[in-house]
Amino acid sequence: MKKTAAGVVALMLVLCLSAELMVGVRGEDPYLFFTWNVTYGTLSPLGVSQQVILINDQFPGPVINSTSNNNLVVNVFNNLDEPFLLTWSGIQQRKNSWQEGVLGTNCPILPGTNYTYRFQVKDQIGSFLYYPSTAFHRANGGFGGLHINSRLLIPVPYPDPEDDYTVIINDWFTKSHKTLRSFLDNGRSIGRPDGVLINGKIAKGDGKDEPLFTMKPGKTYKYRICNAGLKTSINFRIQGHTMKLVELEGSHVMQNIYESLDVHLGQCLSVLVTANQEPKDYYMVASTRFLKTVLTGKGIIRYTNGKGPASPELPEAPVGWAWSLNQFRSLRWNLTASAARPNPQGSYHYGSINITRTIKLVNSVSRTGGKLRYAINGVSHTNPETPLKLAEYFGIADKVFKYDTIQDNPPATIDKVVIQPNVLNMTFRNFVEIIFENPEKSMQSWHLDGYSFFAVAVEPGTWTPEKRKNYNLLDAVSRTTVQVFPKSWAAILLTFDNAGMWNLRSEIWERTYLGQQLYASVVSPARSLRDEYNIPDKALLCGLVKDLPKPPPYTI
Repeated sequence: MKKTAAGVVALMLVLCLSAELMVGVRGEDPYLFFTWNVTYGTLSPLGVSQQVILINDQFPGPVINSTSNNNLVVNVFNNLDEPFLLTWSGIQQRKNSWQEGVLGTNCPILPGTNYTYRFQVKDQIGSFLYYPSTAFHRANGGFGGLHINSRLLIPVPYPDPEDDYTVIINDWFTKSHKTLRSFLDNGRSIGRPDGVLINGKIAKGDGKDEPLFTMKPGKTYKYRICNAGLKTSINFRIQGHTMKLVELEGSHVMQNIYESLDVHLGQCLSVLVTANQEPKDYYMVASTRFLKTVLTGKGIIRYTNGKGPASPELPEAPVGWAWSLNQFRSLRWNLTASAARPNPQGSYHYGSINITRTIKLVNSVSRTGGKLRYAINGVSHTNPETPLKLAEYFGIADKVFKYDTIQDNPPATIDKVVIQPNVLNMTFRNFVEIIFENPEKSMQSWHLDGYSFFAVAVEPGTWTPEKRKNYNLLDAVSRTTVQVFPKSWAAILLTFDNAGMWNLRSEIWERTYLGQQLYASVVSPARSLRDEYNIPDKALLCGLVKDLPKPPPYTI
C-alpha cells in the first residue's frame, strides 16, 4: 500500500506520542516479564515423599536475573487451595509498599486467581530472596533467588566470573506446611527440622549424585548463597576451597577470605571461588548452627575434567556463637566501590547524622491463653482482615488498628502479652536508631522491608546508651537483615525516607507467624507522587475497603 507524505507524518506523530506516553508510564529502564504458576507437587527432598510448593514446576522456584533499575512484572497464578502471597525480601520497593506482598500491605491472591506484581529494582545491586509470606507456605517451598546485577557502565570491584551460581540453603521439615501450621495454631512449636537442603536436594554420597554445579580448572565462579530456611542459621563451606566474600545483601564488602561462612535466616551473600584444586568432585556442605543436634546437607561441585569422587571427609563447621560474632565483626563496607550508581557507595556518611529517635525492641516468648505466642515489647502482632496499608490509605485506620501500642523504651519486665496489630508511626525522613535486644538463649534474625540499614554493632549483654562508643560509624555494611546472638543486642541506623507501610519481622518463621513482627508506617505529609506511588489500578481489595471508592490520587 502506497503511503502519502501526510500519512507518514501522521504515523510519526502517533509513534512519538506513544513513545512519550510509554516513557511517562514506564520510564526509560527495561522491563522484564514473568508468568508464574504456583502449584502443589510431590517430591522427596529427604527421601520421604511429601507435598511441596512449585513455581512453574520448579523447586526451588525460578531465579530472577535482573539488572539495576529494571522494572519487573511478575504475574502470579495461585493454583493452590489457599490464599497466597509472595514477598520480595531485600528489594527496597522505593515509594511502592503496594507490591511488598505481606498481609499488612496486600490482600492475598485467592485460589484460582492471579495478581501481577509490578516493581522496579531501583538503585540496587546484589543477591536477594523471594518467598511466600502467607499461611506458613514457606515451609514447603515457593522460594527462590533474585539477582540484581550492576549496569554495564558501573564498575564492579572484581573481574567478571566465569559463571554465576545460585545456592539456596535451608533447613527442611518432612511434615507439610498445613501440619506445621496446625501445630502452631494449637499452641505447639514446630520442633526441630529433619534435615538441610542445598537447592532442594541432598547428595547421598553413593557415587550416583549428579553435580549441582560444574567448574573449569583455573576459572573463578560467583556463588550467591541464601538461607531460605524456617528457623536455623546454617554454616556453608566448600570442600578443599576457600571463599572470597564480595557482596552482602546489596553491598560490596571488603574482600576477606573465609573457609566457611555462617548464613543466618533470610540473609544472602556472594563469594568468589576459584577452581584451583585437583580436578575431581567436591562437596558443598551446609550444616545447622546453634542446635544440639547438627544436621548436614551436601551437594556436588564437579570439575569439568574431574576424575574421582568427592572425599567422604567433610570439612568441620565452627562451634559456638563467638566464632560467628567474630565473623560479623570482620564484615566491612567497601567504601571505594561503586554501587548501583557511579559514585562510591561509602559516600553516605551515616556516622555524622544526628539520631532523632531511639527504639528498643525486645523479643519474648510466652503462653497466652495456653498457646505459644511471640512478641515485641509485649505486643504479639496479628493481621486484621483489612490490610494495614489499605486501611490507612482509605482513611479508616482508626477502625482497624492503633498506632504506637508499644513504647520506644519498654520496661524491664512486661507482665502481659497483648495480641493486636503492632504499628509504629514513623516520622518521614527521621534518622532512627533501632536496638534489637535478645534476652533469650536462642538465636534471632531480623529483617526490615523497604530499606537498607547500617548494622553498626552486635554485642553480648544488654544495651545502654554508653554502648554507642562501640558502634562502627565508618564502614558498617548497608544490609537488610541482622542477627542477634543469645543474651545479646544489635544496633542499626537508618533514615525512614521511603514512604509506605513496611514490615519488620523475625526471620524465624514460627516466631513471625505467632506475632513477632510489626509494621512501620511512614507517611509523607506532602502526599505527593514524588514520595509515594498511588495505589495500583488493579490492586486487590478486601475487608472493610472492598467496596469503598478509591481516594483522590496523589499528584506531583
